[in-house]
Amino acid sequence: MNLSAILSNIRLPDILDILFITIISYQFYIWFWGTKAFKALIGIVILSGVFIVAKSWGLFLTTWVFQILWQVFVILLIILFQKEIRQILERFNPLRSFGFRHKPIADDWVPAFVSWTFNAAKKRIGALIVFERTDLVFDLVTKGIPIECDPQPEMLNSIFYKESPLHDGAILISNGKILKTSCYLPLSAREDLPQEWGTRHRAALGLTEQCDAWVMIISEERGEVSFAVDNDIRKVKDEKELTTIFEDTVFEFKETDTGIKEKIKFWFTRRYKIKIAVFALVFIMWLLFAGQQNFEKKINLPLNFRNIPAGFMVSQTVDSKISITCRGLRKDVSLLDENNIITSIDLFSARPGTSFYNITTGNLTLPNDRVHIVNITPARVELTLGKSANQSRETNLP
Repeated sequence: MNLSAILSNIRLPDILDILFITIISYQFYIWFWGTKAFKALIGIVILSGVFIVAKSWGLFLTTWVFQILWQVFVILLIILFQKEIRQILERFNPLRSFGFRHKPIADDWVPAFVSWTFNAAKKRIGALIVFERTDLVFDLVTKGIPIECDPQPEMLNSIFYKESPLHDGAILISNGKILKTSCYLPLSAREDLPQEWGTRHRAALGLTEQCDAWVMIISEERGEVSFAVDNDIRKVKDEKELTTIFEDTVFEFKETDTGIKEKIKFWFTRRYKIKIAVFALVFIMWLLFAGQQNFEKKINLPLNFRNIPAGFMVSQTVDSKISITCRGLRKDVSLLDENNIITSIDLFSARPGTSFYNITTGNLTLPNDRVHIVNITPARVELTLGKSANQSRETNLP
């Protein structure tokens, strides 16, 4: 397979194809990262690579086994990871792209909540508070006691009081209301976390690895306030910073004036190493499969003539070139150009004057028989055959 020929024939649909699969693959990576299904996803990618190599090398038995077991394997994955699959389908909501998004709503309890947060940190009251945003959190948390109330300081003190039966676990705030208490969050499986981070930090990270929720952590040991978001822990210095986080990010009170250029730049620069790696893998896969794709190519060719009668020449042609459309596998069609396709019109029986000649596949010589000609334009050419200059001079001699 000539890679340079394939690369030189990349078209806009091919670029869109690569970019679309890159975006989908990146989203799958983000969605699965930190979940139990992530290792299974890596296994699927590796097994797919083995299958591709086995098929390209002609390993009959390996290919046959993969084809037989693949359907059973997919069904088992659906059964084992139905929870994660349901979460992904819930996230894949096209209405979000058109502005029909669920945005959390907060009330006037925020200032009192901010003040209570730092008072609780000073008193070394540990707490874990989940703020649901666009992704649904209910399927990710376990147990929990249903409740519906405003997150006022009195209620928070009752919940997180050390002797309270509700203090163990996290509370879930959605749409400005406490919906659950004593919730258990999925623990992060990361091994690079600092040793001083306890169960609260691992639980907060574990949830944010699977959804876009923000999780507030009030450390009982260090008296610090922090947020788990985007696979990271961010410390909050004071009440002013916490209020800003609520207004600009968690509840989106303020309309951001970020332009489209800044949004595009942010998308490309955020996690750019992962995006480059995903794009490279998708591009390599595209190159592996591109050669087997049905492909059409339009080529302009000059007209060539043979067996011109002695003393005559083609003095005039209405069309000096023809255009042909070739179809076949991309690895074969990409190699075609005007240098390896020969046009030939036989003028052995031609007579002086103007004549019409049909152009068919018989007038074309291709480098191999794996390529088919699907169209020739024009299909008929007009030629004028006249005497050559030498013949004209000999005729005019006395």
